Amino acid sequence: MPGRYPVTFGEVELLGDLDRPSGWVISKDGVPQSYVDLDDPTYLDFEYVQLMAIVIDLLDEGPLDAVHIGGCGCTLPRYVAATRPGSRQIVAEPDGGLVQLVRDQLRLKSVPRLKVKILDGRTATAELQDASADLVVLDAFSGATMPLDLATSEYMGEVARVLRPAGTLLVNVADGKGLAFARRVLATVGAAFPHLALLADPGVMRGRRFGNLIVAASRTGLPLSGLARRAAGGLAQARCVYGEDLTRFVAGALPLNDGTPVVVPVPPPGVFG
Repeated sequence: MPGRYPVTFGEVELLGDLDRPSGWVISKDGVPQSYVDLDDPTYLDFEYVQLMAIVIDLLDEGPLDAVHIGGCGCTLPRYVAATRPGSRQIVAEPDGGLVQLVRDQLRLKSVPRLKVKILDGRTATAELQDASADLVVLDAFSGATMPLDLATSEYMGEVARVLRPAGTLLVNVADGKGLAFARRVLATVGAAFPHLALLADPGVMRGRRFGNLIVAASRTGLPLSGLARRAAGGLAQARCVYGEDLTRFVAGALPLNDGTPVVVPVPPPGVFG
């Protein structure tokens, strides 16, 4: 049912999609957090989620062992379960009230082989076994900002420990004018994963407006030509930057470490209407 619901860390609003009867949006403090289509888990409404799905679709065929840091409506876990049957997935979401709401209202229990842990990202990652995941998706936000402790070199070392040698990391970063924070996140990820690509809307990529950028990373390689082609030809009409262009983009940015004083970017007023 649509309406406002108390959760562990405040209150969220559940909104129905007027254009899709089975579509639902979870919003917090006026910021859309997740979109779920209960009848079609392959329908992805948010552009940044579409970009993540492009990367996932280009990974080797078959089921995945996936870890999702940040859950909300569990849009991508539903997508992976639908497109790669047999996948085993773990979601870390610290808001237990939100998890219960999604279970009660958005059919979370119907997602096969999905385990949800009521834990913050660092605690959940520390509990995972070495080389146990093919995919780690880092999509954790407090409102519209990324938790800084999930963007540091120390945490990326933990992610590298959990991923298999050929595993893939996806990071959702939000940034605006100048993209200073995104550059530092890329420098941090790049210290642990030598193969990088950045996908985003052209306007966001140029720093002209606040929005989401997707970092894809691996220790063994990424399907770069496929990423560039699908990003440009997809619904999001995104750019994919890699190689020397990405090296120039990141040049001069310092990696983030635990305790690094940095201001995490927040969206300007009016971005979300």
